[in-house]
Amino acid sequence: MKPIKIVKLDTSINFLSKTKLFVSLSLIFVIASIFLLFSRGLNFGIDFNGGTLIEVQKISGNADVSEMRARLGQLDLGNIQLQEFGKKTDLLIRVEQLSDEEGAQQAIIAKISEVVGMDYEVRRIEVVGPKVSAELIKKGIIAVISAVISVLIYIWFRFEWQFGIGAIFALVHDIIITIGVFSMFQLEFNLSIIAALLTIVGYSLNDTVVIYDRIREELRKYKKMPIIELINQALNLTLSRTLMTSITTLLALFSLYLFGGEVIKGFTFAMIWGVLIGTYSSIFVASPILIGLNIKRDWSKKNAE
Repeated sequence: MKPIKIVKLDTSINFLSKTKLFVSLSLIFVIASIFLLFSRGLNFGIDFNGGTLIEVQKISGNADVSEMRARLGQLDLGNIQLQEFGKKTDLLIRVEQLSDEEGAQQAIIAKISEVVGMDYEVRRIEVVGPKVSAELIKKGIIAVISAVISVLIYIWFRFEWQFGIGAIFALVHDIIITIGVFSMFQLEFNLSIIAALLTIVGYSLNDTVVIYDRIREELRKYKKMPIIELINQALNLTLSRTLMTSITTLLALFSLYLFGGEVIKGFTFAMIWGVLIGTYSSIFVASPILIGLNIKRDWSKKNAE
């Protein structure tokens, strides 16, 4: 069998010819994402808001949101949100945290189960208190920041400070834009999305390190080649590997998104977007930044062309 080739090995695409365009687009997307985050906020899930989530399935026929809302409205439980979930027979019931008293949430679950139990089957129950949700928000933020700082230290020691700053810019770019997409479409933001963001950090870093490693090799090998030409050459040499990794990853993620069920749909969507934006940033954000930071050549090796 012949090996699969996504692109030819001798490609000569001038990636850096449109640097200003791509950098401008990235800045626009980052600014827009920050604006959306502060203006619209995030649609926090039960993990961060606290409260009770109950997934029910109609035993016979399709679920009726209006009819279920009328039933639950008689219980006087405060703000109750209903959402179709996956199949037409499934509903998600969300009840905000009303009290910190012990047993309050269990009482709510008992009331709702009694009302829906006539023709619905309770499939899943999640309960998160306000103290736990606040702690989860804090730990989620710490986890993402710690990952970014760890990346900076790792790249700084493995390469040079210009590479470290370039990698951090690319990672922060990916994270902010991904959060912006969740804010724009008001997709549920929960702990699984934090896990997806951390995975995106790892994926984007891996892609960026491969390209940076090639750039460093080219810097040592070609002492007189112009920097822009040299980085373009490194990008072309790693293009086949970059695209193959991204496409194979996306095939698995699209399968999970289509057939994995509603529970992991948010996670897989974040991962799909993260792979796309991570591949883009590795080529069009992380590499051009090296030029702006006046990356220096490594003169330690004598063999040069």
